[in-house]
Amino acid sequence: MQGDHGIGASSDSSGPASYGWLGLEGRVCVVTGAGSGIGAGVAEGFAAAGAQVALVDRDVSAARRVAGRLAEQGGRALAVECDIADEAAVHAAAAAVRAELGPASVLVNNAGLLRPAGLDTVTLEEWNAVLAVNLTGYLLCARAFGHDMRAQRRGSIVHVASVSALHPQTHSGAYSPSKAAVLLLSRQIAAEWGPQGVRSNVVCPGMIRTALSARFYEEPGFEARRAAATASRRVGEPADIAEPVLFLASDRAAYVNGAEILVDGGLGCMLMDMVPRPGFNDAAPRA
Repeated sequence: MQGDHGIGASSDSSGPASYGWLGLEGRVCVVTGAGSGIGAGVAEGFAAAGAQVALVDRDVSAARRVAGRLAEQGGRALAVECDIADEAAVHAAAAAVRAELGPASVLVNNAGLLRPAGLDTVTLEEWNAVLAVNLTGYLLCARAFGHDMRAQRRGSIVHVASVSALHPQTHSGAYSPSKAAVLLLSRQIAAEWGPQGVRSNVVCPGMIRTALSARFYEEPGFEARRAAATASRRVGEPADIAEPVLFLASDRAAYVNGAEILVDGGLGCMLMDMVPRPGFNDAAPRA
C-alpha cells in the first residue's frame, strides 16, 4: 500500500518559511531512496528547512536530478550512490557524506523493494532480496550513519515502514513481513541507543500517490475508489509523509522515541464502514 514511489506536494502544503520552527537549519540529514517518491519529498522538506541533505540512492542519476533541483532552490544537497543491502557500499556512503557535509544528525531509512508474489510461489531469492533491502539495509544504514550520532550523543533516525506492517498486503512476498520487522528494529534501536542520545521512530504511510502507482490512476474511477477508502477522502502525496518525518527528525520531537505514526488519511478507521450493514451503509465505501 505504501511502497509506491513518486513525487508530489500535499494539497495544503505550506511554504518553506513554515519549517523554521523545527530548528533543522545546517544539520546533515541523510535520506535513502531519495531519487524519487517519498524519499525525494522528504529531501525537499529538509532542504526547505535549511538542512544539508545527502540523497542516497542506488540510482544515482535520479538522486542527482533531485539534488540539482534542490541546489537551484538554494539548498545544499549531495547525491551519493549506494545499494543499502551492500555493507561496504553503506560504509563508503557514510564516509562520503561525512567528508563532504560533516557528521550526520538525521537518518531517514526510506529505500525499499517490493517483489510481488504469493507466499506459495515467492522464491527464496526474491524473499531474501526484499529482506536484504527493507530490513537488513535499514540496520546497516542505522549503524553506519548512527555511529556519528552516538559519538555526538544526539541524533534522530526515522524509518519509513508502511500500513502493510500492520495489515498483510497479500501477494507481495516478503514486503509486509519486512515492514513489520522494521517496527521492532526501530524500537530496539530506541531502547539500545536512547541512552546515547539517539531517537528512533517510524512513519507508516498508506494510500500515497507516487510514480510506482501512477499507472493505476489512469484507470477511470480508480482514484475515487481509493480516496473513498480513507476517512480524509483523498489520496496522499509524498509531502504528506515528509511533514511528520521532519517533525520526528527535529528537536520538537525530543521526547518521542520508539513510536510509530500511522499516516494513511484514516484508512485504518474505515474497516467497519467497509462491512455491509443494511440500513446503515452500502457494500462499498462512499466518496
